[in-house]
Amino acid sequence: MITLSNSDARRLFLDKHALGEAPTGPGKGADLLDLITRLGFVQVDSVRTVERAHHMILFSRRPAYRPKNLDALLEKDRSLFEHWTHDASVIPTEFYPHWHLRFSRNDALLRKRWSVWRRGGFEEKIQGVLDQIAAQGGCGSGDVGDGEARGSGGWWDWHPSKTALEFLWQTGQLAVSRREQFRKIFDLTNRVIPETHLQNLPTENDSVDWLCNAALDRLGFATSGELAAFWATISAAEARKWCDKALDNGEINQIEVTQNDGSLRKHFARPDILTQLDRAPQPPNRLRILSPFDPALRDRKRAERLFGFHYRIEIFTPAAKRQYGYYVFPLLEQDKLVGRIDASADRSLDAIKVTALWPERSISWGRGRQHRLEAELHRMAKFAGTSNVVFADNWLRDPK
Repeated sequence: MITLSNSDARRLFLDKHALGEAPTGPGKGADLLDLITRLGFVQVDSVRTVERAHHMILFSRRPAYRPKNLDALLEKDRSLFEHWTHDASVIPTEFYPHWHLRFSRNDALLRKRWSVWRRGGFEEKIQGVLDQIAAQGGCGSGDVGDGEARGSGGWWDWHPSKTALEFLWQTGQLAVSRREQFRKIFDLTNRVIPETHLQNLPTENDSVDWLCNAALDRLGFATSGELAAFWATISAAEARKWCDKALDNGEINQIEVTQNDGSLRKHFARPDILTQLDRAPQPPNRLRILSPFDPALRDRKRAERLFGFHYRIEIFTPAAKRQYGYYVFPLLEQDKLVGRIDASADRSLDAIKVTALWPERSISWGRGRQHRLEAELHRMAKFAGTSNVVFADNWLRDPK
């Protein structure tokens, strides 16, 4: 059985996530689409301290990237579409046929769950919302449910017609046509998704096979549970069954991967895993600021096993109990996560303001590392449309 060292495993994993090479490229058009296809998806999130998560993910790999470049692929070329993996994401439209599996499973699941979780009556609104969009064109949640009481219970307290709108999207009858101030605008799917992708209807077995293969190719090595979690469409049992069959057919092998603590953990990988490793470059010395939702860090337990980096987002943690800041960014240098930084775009200062930085325990914050940080912060300032970088008093904190 092949055993990967921890350093080799990190190098291959970062290469699969487009973090192993120097961050260069135009970050638009075909180059941007190729990058997202390589990653599989990019998670979308509304929190904006510097820039929204999906833009930060792409910027960390393509410093020339700007948010308008993503809009062009989503809203004009239609080479990307927006839907769900483990969370809301932008996904290459060529993958769309395999989302029919999710649509069909969502139909039964959401009717059952939402009848309990949401306010009653949404199913009676489904046809009316669909008819309204068919007749009047794309709309958002504020454009449906005239006369229905709006909720006061937070983000998820939806009025029945908004629930119907989201249900139609989750089941593939509507698609996100565009966003206005981050508000989703929905239209009929056949007005958004190119016809060639609507005509292709894979079988359930074909989609399970594609989803597992595509996940493994993007992770490099994985457990069956990690394959299931990648797209969050198939069950753990389906992924285990696929692995058993692929193993019998010689399509995958079992390997051991050395974890950060020196223990060994079994994974599945392609038979040419060592060739893939040979091709994976040594990660550059450049320091990069990653989004909290970066796909390389999405699985927090895997990040801790592989990199020894314990990380969580503290958005929903009361301020008095936060170990770090509300929304801190991981710092990647070569193949190591060397710390986390609390930084934001302060428009009043026309600057990226650094409130705090916590190096990892094993990391000393010397002059060279500080120089690399400042270079990256100035690149980020330009990306955020600000001119300067400022550091708060006592910004460099002791490791925790």
